[in-house]
Amino acid sequence: MRVTNSEAEQRLATLAGYLAEDPENVPLLMDCASASLDAGDCDLATELYLRIDALAPLSGVLANAAGIAAMRSGKQETAQGWFGRALEEAPDDVNVRFNLAWSIALAGDFTGAREWLDRNVVLQLPQAAMLDLQLVHELGMFDEAAPLLTQYLEAHPDYAPLNAVASVLAIDLDRADLARTAAQNGGDHPDALTTLGTLDLGDRSLDEARLKFEKALILRPHNPRAEIGLGLVELAGGNKKAAVLRLDKGAEQFEDHLGSWIAAGWAHFLDGDLDTAQARFATALEHDNTFGEAHGSMAVVELLKGNIKEAERRMEVAKRLDRKAFSTALASMLWEQSQGNPDKADQIFRTAVQQRVGVGGTTLLDELIKAMSGTSTLQEI
Repeated sequence: MRVTNSEAEQRLATLAGYLAEDPENVPLLMDCASASLDAGDCDLATELYLRIDALAPLSGVLANAAGIAAMRSGKQETAQGWFGRALEEAPDDVNVRFNLAWSIALAGDFTGAREWLDRNVVLQLPQAAMLDLQLVHELGMFDEAAPLLTQYLEAHPDYAPLNAVASVLAIDLDRADLARTAAQNGGDHPDALTTLGTLDLGDRSLDEARLKFEKALILRPHNPRAEIGLGLVELAGGNKKAAVLRLDKGAEQFEDHLGSWIAAGWAHFLDGDLDTAQARFATALEHDNTFGEAHGSMAVVELLKGNIKEAERRMEVAKRLDRKAFSTALASMLWEQSQGNPDKADQIFRTAVQQRVGVGGTTLLDELIKAMSGTSTLQEI
């Protein structure tokens, strides 16, 4: 029978009362630590496991439980120590290996985390396969990600969270059909909803996209992909003020996701705020000065501001880095058709922004939708 949170809290309060009378009772400490985990008080559970360890060193299952408590408390170094102890007793335990990988990933060492996710672990545990997909996605290992995507979905076809994460990766791999199928199998997982919202946005089904992004935000309030999705819905609907608020928030939550800062910049650009647009593009360049799309975007800003020499310089850099980038093509077109005249360039821009530009023949909104591509959320395993 499933214990409710209130029941767990009541049990913890009762046990804590007994423990106050007998603070070195190891079985009682273990019961309290377990009750703390059930009640969601991982800080207390970690403290209690440390007290137990001082009286009777932990190993095996108890060390693993202590590791889970510490990991959920954000104490990853402590967690990894506990998981290491558990593995000393059972080095092939797939659950402990997964827990250790998860903790290492949460500490930011994605490559190190993958070392613990061997074939046996990922094929036995769907959550381990899910973590591995998130890690290869974060690491940008798309050549390796593509076959893993198929392999893991075949091994764990009914695990909704894996399908949801796979749908995000499939979007990045330009496999829209697989993204849709995986997202539909992902149920109400926030990643599945944002993938379906992104596909709706690409089809210009704005009302359907909005509903999915809003639901994703209810389920996971800190959700940069959903924030950006809603920003693009607002932008597509002509609500520029609402768009910039959403896109700025999403970019800030993503922190170093370049496409998000580009999307936010273009929203400010379309709202007539060239200075803020320039600042957003500059933020993208601060994270990666070799990002051609940002240089091309800066070139458009400089051209419309009348800074001709700087616009030329930015265009040359953009062409060298990514000649096929939308912003590079847009900047070149504006330059050629306006002959460097800022007023004429602005008039051409207002028309061109609705048209298909560049090698791929995409619109600005098409390009901004690509900002939905990006990271998964490791803490949602």
